[in-house]
Amino acid sequence: MYRGSKVAAVIAAAGKGERVGGPVPKQYLDMGGEPMLVKTVRCFSKAAEVDEIFIVTNAEYTDRCRRMLEDHGVCKVSAVVPGGRERQDSVYNALMAVAKECPDAEYVLIHDGARPFVTGRVITDVLESVCSHGAAVACVPMKDSLRVADGESSRAVDRSRYFAVQTPQGFRTDVILGAYEAAFAKGFYGTDDAVLVERTGHDVAVVTGDYANIKVTTREDMPMEIRTGTGFDVHAFAEGRKLVLGGVEIPWDRGLDGHSDADVLVHALMDALLGAAALGDIGLHFPDTDERYRGISSLSLLRQVKALISEKGYSVVNADITVMAQRPKIRPHIEAMRDNIAEALEIDRDRINIKGTTTERLGFVGREEGIAAEAVCSLCR
Repeated sequence: MYRGSKVAAVIAAAGKGERVGGPVPKQYLDMGGEPMLVKTVRCFSKAAEVDEIFIVTNAEYTDRCRRMLEDHGVCKVSAVVPGGRERQDSVYNALMAVAKECPDAEYVLIHDGARPFVTGRVITDVLESVCSHGAAVACVPMKDSLRVADGESSRAVDRSRYFAVQTPQGFRTDVILGAYEAAFAKGFYGTDDAVLVERTGHDVAVVTGDYANIKVTTREDMPMEIRTGTGFDVHAFAEGRKLVLGGVEIPWDRGLDGHSDADVLVHALMDALLGAAALGDIGLHFPDTDERYRGISSLSLLRQVKALISEKGYSVVNADITVMAQRPKIRPHIEAMRDNIAEALEIDRDRINIKGTTTERLGFVGREEGIAAEAVCSLCR
């Protein structure tokens, strides 16, 4: 409740988000451990002033949206409504749900599902202004100098009179419903909700928004997430096997024992990549009880790991791998190893570093009983 009046919030999340790209609409992409839409809705569920939340999303995602919000423990959600052809159609569907499910709501806040950084201060300030004016919109003053073009020439514009429009936009329920009905009666589609209201002759107040309250429109708007993973693997020497490291067959009298080609270097790297993406380890994905992987090239498995991390939206920033072997020396083969790994991961070779070391004849490596490898990698999303 706000000043004794009931408040409903409409979250508009029915867009396809094609400019961001990805396997799902942008509002369902992971952002810091949870979907972007969850972050957005949580901002309003935490606001004491907001009583009920209505979400409008892509028709084929309504069930998924409900389950997602339940799984993340988001409260106050009264309905998930299928969207329409345009944003205006979608928001109207949600407003009809508000009128049906929450008929005593005196105020409605309408917010973009792709604005997950809205603050409680902005929500409260918009509501405060709506109580006084009946319609209000969050805006921020323009920072850049502005010019208006006139053919091939242009002239400067006084930026002090111009603002960038944000959401939430807030309205008395009767004002916004009347504005939508008037717009549809004339076949008019506006760029936002405030445009529809001002067409009815109702003034729209400007409320100071927040520059951090951006709308995620392109991939560049997504906050960068960096993750680090480590991997370690050991294989014993075995007679009658080829020695393969980094996808390179190294001339030696023994190879490494294992279910696959036992490429200890690549195995350590795969574990680092899977760990950074919180996807378990190579034993989970490629168990040594599965005959499909008997004798398989570890580079082939590395390509599958690359596909797994790509599905989660991650790209490889770099990898640093240390091979611990008393013998043979790996230095003559390092460049070929880097080429193989870079090709498998589809990145530049200068992102891959490989180095060899001994253990000064200490331990199983020093006794030439086997080879160990350690890898560290960074992923970005």
